[in-house]
Amino acid sequence: MKPPPYRSIADLFFARVTATPDAPAFLYPEEGIWKSLSWRETASRVRELASGLLSLGLSAGDRVAIVSTTRLEWILADLAVACAGGVTATVYPVSTEEDTSFILTDSRAAIVFAEDAAQARRIVSRRDALPCLNHLVLFDASAGLPGDAMSLLDLAALGRAWDAAHPGGYDAAAGAVGSSDLATLIYTSGTTGRPKGVELPHDCWLFEIESIGSLGLLGPSDLQFLWLPLSHVFGKVCVTLGIGLGFPTAVDGRPDRIAANLAAVKPTFVCVVPRIFERVHAKILEQALAGGKAKAAIFRWALGVGTEVAHRRRDGRNVGAFLEARRRVADALVFEKIRQRFGGRLRFFICGSVALAKELTEFFAAFGITILEGYGLSESTAMTVSNLPDRNRWGTVGIPIPGMEISFAADGEILLRGRGVMRGYYGLPDETARALDSDGWLHTGDIGALDAASHLTITDRKKDMIKTSGGKFVAPQHVEGKLKLETPVIAQVLLHGEGRRFCTALISLSEEELLAWARTEGIRDASYADLVRDARVVELIRRHVEHVNANLARYEAIRRWAILPAELKVETGELTPSLKVRRRVVEQRYRDVLESLYAEAPHGVLVTNSLEEPPDQVSP
Repeated sequence: MKPPPYRSIADLFFARVTATPDAPAFLYPEEGIWKSLSWRETASRVRELASGLLSLGLSAGDRVAIVSTTRLEWILADLAVACAGGVTATVYPVSTEEDTSFILTDSRAAIVFAEDAAQARRIVSRRDALPCLNHLVLFDASAGLPGDAMSLLDLAALGRAWDAAHPGGYDAAAGAVGSSDLATLIYTSGTTGRPKGVELPHDCWLFEIESIGSLGLLGPSDLQFLWLPLSHVFGKVCVTLGIGLGFPTAVDGRPDRIAANLAAVKPTFVCVVPRIFERVHAKILEQALAGGKAKAAIFRWALGVGTEVAHRRRDGRNVGAFLEARRRVADALVFEKIRQRFGGRLRFFICGSVALAKELTEFFAAFGITILEGYGLSESTAMTVSNLPDRNRWGTVGIPIPGMEISFAADGEILLRGRGVMRGYYGLPDETARALDSDGWLHTGDIGALDAASHLTITDRKKDMIKTSGGKFVAPQHVEGKLKLETPVIAQVLLHGEGRRFCTALISLSEEELLAWARTEGIRDASYADLVRDARVVELIRRHVEHVNANLARYEAIRRWAILPAELKVETGELTPSLKVRRRVVEQRYRDVLESLYAEAPHGVLVTNSLEEPPDQVSP
């Protein structure tokens, strides 16, 4: 195998700056206006910050942590760490203080970039437990500088002075980094136990650029909109792809601005997680059906036409003149309006993190919106398997990218091997040995299979598979996903049934969507706590559970269920920062509710709205 064309992320970055210095690199919002930064300007700012880190005593291999939402400064700081020869340790900004402190301690971070004074105070409050921490730098210092923290501007000023006093020092630090050196410690969000630091050398990121670049999927004419957390491997690989392939990236991590930003930026592609499609799908249906019988009828007709066209195009069949004429009418009446919500220039979405329901891919395809579902882990540097525009099989996560091998264990567990696979878990040799076997195969913990066209389908997480007392296996994510598709009011679902005679579910409702639903129903001045106990809400959820059950095998159907008294959240430790349910935490916290669902009771749906009060019984 020929050696990679680049030795490090710094090498890749310098090559990009040399090749297209005046091309736009990043767009970012400032005071309500989108501003642009060229590759040359990016390089200048990165040099200042990297030199600033060197002035603080950063040595090759030293850890620098970043605790911030997705913003331009996160990217600049990360590039500065790479060019100074350091290692970036990622921390989700919504992580608990305990998890943040653990990661900073475990990674031995000597320098920490924090988003603002609020994040800095959380870190300073535990400074006694952080013996390695020497310097704290704030991206946004408008609310003051706690303790001995400095601003990003302060660091840049230190960098300019150091650079002037050390000619060639910056270039020497960047040039000393090799492909096998550690670049990033991506801390997994940890659905069970403590987060683990995934060791990703520079070559893992370079492999992603070479492999994905060879597909011809993206190029300099593209424009990416990025809101994913950069502390997650999916978000970080999106930035690296922009550097390697030369396309600009518009950056804004505020979730409440996604819709407005898509309309303003007009991207050609966006990387997303399934929850976005679940919510948009439900909103589109809700608005279509709320517009009266005539509007609903037009929408259903258009959806039928679009679905038939999408099926034919997927299968390589001719659409035909008559169907194409109907599609154009449907496009004018319905589809174009939907596409404009995403800016009107979108070529495709790339979807990952957790499984996407096949029904969603089909639904959006009807509107002319392409979703390319992919698959990867932190341990495999994100994108490992992906669908492509000309090889897009709904319900699968696609084919392996060039240079990545895929195999299966006897029990169906997916195994991966290639340059993108991690070096190991930092400081955890036993965990590393369990994940990486002697032949270099990464044991993913996911169950899957290849179809006749060599596309990979993910069944479920190996550790999450439910085996009922009757010996039947149930894939919980399949059932949970179907129920979440029913209505945006349902935020999260946890299916339970291991060793039990039937399956039950804990259902968490979205505070925002539940209150919005209540307003449309004429329910005024009701709190979230009141609504989750309201008989009308119980009836709403009952109808959706019954609709899902009608298309499930009896052994996987939800026989009894409970509405939880509070929405599951990251802040309460029930969700990971990437919005996956921490199953063990939730099952333990609501153990009494689960037990009540299996108690002897008359036939019907058992609904628990409170942990303190006895469950109500509602007839179906």
